[in-house]
Amino acid sequence: MRKSVVLALSAGALAGSVLAPAAASASTGGLATAGTLGSAAVASHAAAKAAAAVSDPDTTVTFAVTSGELTITAPVAASLGSSAPGETLSGVLGTVTVSDNRALLSASWTATAASTSFTTGAGTPAETIPASDATYTPGTVHTTGVITATPTQITLSNSPQTVVAGANGTGNNSASWDPTVAISIPAAAVFGTYAGTIAHSVS
Repeated sequence: MRKSVVLALSAGALAGSVLAPAAASASTGGLATAGTLGSAAVASHAAAKAAAAVSDPDTTVTFAVTSGELTITAPVAASLGSSAPGETLSGVLGTVTVSDNRALLSASWTATAASTSFTTGAGTPAETIPASDATYTPGTVHTTGVITATPTQITLSNSPQTVVAGANGTGNNSASWDPTVAISIPAAAVFGTYAGTIAHSVS
């Protein structure tokens, strides 16, 4: 009886050893087919992407940024009011503006002011107040863009002097100020309406 049992177990083991490889082979065959199909799908997708890349061309875009000029504007006329001989008369000129439209990588500029003498009547020595009797004070400077603007108070003269200096600028910029002019009227000044010219420039 033991022998028959042993044989029965041996036969089962033999059957298992025969059937297992076949099942494994069938299973392996199934996986191989799926892998082959997956590889084909991946290759097809890659080919589609390559075709799409070839059909999507690149375009190089160019354009130019233009450059303008460096200019300064100031009021055409200004009245400072009136005062008596021996007194100091002061008033504002109105807005002076520097516009730097050169679009520079490193921008700087210098604004200057010069003045003629102030005369009345025929402009004789007794009817003349020299420019050096007047001061020019820029006051607060308002800027746009990137620029550092530094104001300087001056005593006016016939020669240009720096009143506002612009530095450390980039691209277009501007600066505006409303200068105050103060005139010390000599005690010997004669009656009359005096006129002179203050000239602004920038470079």
